[in-house]
Amino acid sequence: MKEYTESTAKNDVPAGLFRLSGEKKRPSVNMNEVVGKQDILMVCLDTLRYDAAVEEERQDGTPVLNRYGTWEKCQAPGNFTYPSHHAMFAGFLPCRYDAKNVADRELLFFPCSIGLGNRVPEGAYGFCGSTIMEGLEKDGYDTWCVGGVAFFDKRSEIGKVFPQYFQKSYWNPSFACPVKDSTKNQVDFLLKKVKMAEKEKPIFLYLNVDAIHYPNYFYLEGAREDSYESHKAALRYADRELGRLFEGWKEQRGGAFVICCSDHGTCYGEDGCQFHGINHPIVNTIPYKHFFL
Repeated sequence: MKEYTESTAKNDVPAGLFRLSGEKKRPSVNMNEVVGKQDILMVCLDTLRYDAAVEEERQDGTPVLNRYGTWEKCQAPGNFTYPSHHAMFAGFLPCRYDAKNVADRELLFFPCSIGLGNRVPEGAYGFCGSTIMEGLEKDGYDTWCVGGVAFFDKRSEIGKVFPQYFQKSYWNPSFACPVKDSTKNQVDFLLKKVKMAEKEKPIFLYLNVDAIHYPNYFYLEGAREDSYESHKAALRYADRELGRLFEGWKEQRGGAFVICCSDHGTCYGEDGCQFHGINHPIVNTIPYKHFFL
């Protein structure tokens, strides 16, 4: 891994900000013990609301994800897919909900070139490049993207932006939001790909699960329009398919470090609000967890 020095920083913020901002929790994971030794899977449950995730967790509607710990309540990096992913791909993952300062966030990935003080925070992987993927590629990773929502549809110019950050990127119409079996199709595709992958080369996979995004009414029997209930039904469907992915990945690759989160929530009429791309507490509050397979 590339070593970060004080001369690398632009010092746009006070030096040492990430270690001088009051009492700090110990990092939950040391990414320097992950990078280079494990595959990394970043699974975005696109549009998943925090309240829906927690309700399904408590009712055991998501037995696969429940095996890997409880959801953490977090602030979304953006209020719709495009800004949120630009932030996450630059290392700014969802921030814990009660954070009072930029320094209160646990950084798994630290973008050395941005000038966030003069030292990589404890436990963070300091990467050189414009994205996590660029940094990991320099450290020997094969970087994959399996898209879902239209921002990963390479048939449009804007849909080519995120995929170009990866060495290998995949999207086809069977992965799209209106397809009821979209997550199954993504997982089927990935399980074939992972069988053919080089065993010695670590993989960073980004998977955009779009089943929970609208439309999702078809996951709830008899429904004719999207609702909070169909949103939860879509999450239950996605959970089953993630179970297949995780088991297949363990069988073929022996495990991985997984980052699983939403990019933003969405409204179903709360305070007269619909969908996302707006700043509403439901949109800005999301679930997050990371774990080892």
